[in-house]
Amino acid sequence: MSSFNSTVPTVFSVSQITSLIKETLEAGFGNLSIEGEISNYRPASSGHVYFSLKDTDAMISCVMFRGSAAKLSFLPGDGKLVRIRGDLSVYPKRGNYQIIVTTMSLAGEGAILQMLEERKRRFAAEGLFEQDLKKPLPLNPERIAVVTSPTGAAIRDILQVLRRRHSGVSVLILPAAVQGEAAGEQIARQIKIANLHKLADVLIIGRGGGSLEDLLPFSDEQVVRAVAESQIPLISSVGHEIDWALSDFAADLRAPTPSAAAELVSASRDELKTRTNSAMRYLTAGMQSRISGIHGLLERFSPQVMERTLRQKLQPLLLRLDDGKEDLTRSLENRLRTHNHRLELARERLANGSPQQIMSRGYALVKSGDKLVSDSSHVHKDSILDITLYRGKLTARVETKNEETDGAEI
Repeated sequence: MSSFNSTVPTVFSVSQITSLIKETLEAGFGNLSIEGEISNYRPASSGHVYFSLKDTDAMISCVMFRGSAAKLSFLPGDGKLVRIRGDLSVYPKRGNYQIIVTTMSLAGEGAILQMLEERKRRFAAEGLFEQDLKKPLPLNPERIAVVTSPTGAAIRDILQVLRRRHSGVSVLILPAAVQGEAAGEQIARQIKIANLHKLADVLIIGRGGGSLEDLLPFSDEQVVRAVAESQIPLISSVGHEIDWALSDFAADLRAPTPSAAAELVSASRDELKTRTNSAMRYLTAGMQSRISGIHGLLERFSPQVMERTLRQKLQPLLLRLDDGKEDLTRSLENRLRTHNHRLELARERLANGSPQQIMSRGYALVKSGDKLVSDSSHVHKDSILDITLYRGKLTARVETKNEETDGAEI
């Protein structure tokens, strides 16, 4: 549509001028961010939300369709200061304009959320949120310590759940402010006291719901560090299910509400009975399986099986022993025959070399005094000689002697 000429008057229909205004405004005012106070808040049955946003001097109509409204992290209401993001839209039927809202947050929450995200990244980089640091909760704790306001709804909900599910448990309340500037220091100090004196088997910290700013103490640096350093298993239960705090990430377990935290640490009698019966069945089945396995193992060691197994093991050894025995016997017999033959030969040689055997052939032993005479030069004329024969002895006197060097002729 062509725009009007400032020099030549142009006559528009209502639809034409409205369409021109719509086209101009919607093209020039998109993706707006506006801060103001909610007024005349009207949720419709369709899920859409209608309201006005105002300040001291002006008001503008707003609508938030069902898809966007379902993503809200808080409950809007008249008088709440909010920041919205959306597009300007003209409604031709009524000739008015409004903001189509896509997101809405409490005013000031943007800066808080940014601060929390930066702090969360820093703590995560330090390892305060590591899964390896998480400690398991005891199955049936006897002492539970709760760090919270002694007059708040959170402690009433916790005590009510514990009385209903496990009346025998001991509960210690460690009072601390859960809102305001001093709250973080008090919460951290009570966590440290509980650990220093080992006051409980499980520690719960938390409070009821509130605005993001109300929950800030549980994202305080000293609180997060005290939670991460706690040697007592710790549950963080801050606000409602949609709320969160940095203590949730450092805790051993996060509960959506204080009541849920109480349920986590208190098993009901029926639940304990069910767990006990289940454990008994599991134990019985395991023992039966082990016993069956042992019986099967013992069957392998029955006398009959052992005898058969021993026989199978010994048979090859006995055969080797018999073979070895026979080989050894044959070897000994062969060596004995060989030695007997050698002994016989030695005996013959010994007998043939015996002086008695030699003297039986006519030889004799001649001695001059104590010395054997084998050379005639060793005796003198008239020397007395002792002659030993094969049989008997003779005594003779040397009358003559022949001293030839080549030996006497026999």
